[in-house]
Amino acid sequence: MDARFEQAQADVKTLTSRPSNDDLLTLYALFKQGTAGDASGSKKPGRFDLVGKAKYDAWAKLAGTSAADAKTRYVDKVDGLLGRR
Repeated sequence: MDARFEQAQADVKTLTSRPSNDDLLTLYALFKQGTAGDASGSKKPGRFDLVGKAKYDAWAKLAGTSAADAKTRYVDKVDGLLGRR
């Protein structure tokens, strides 16, 4: 799975069009959950950091998701964005 996850990280950089903000937040959250675990140990951004707060909140929603599941979902999301499904 780790090899597929690393390949998906490279593949996402080849997208010809920018994904939606929701897709970008999903990718960010799945990546962070897959590599760093739950967001609970990270400092929450201040209320004036809207982008940072949105990213943190998307990541925090995945609390309890295993790293393997997050990586699998990340790969699936990238495949979907690339039209591989």
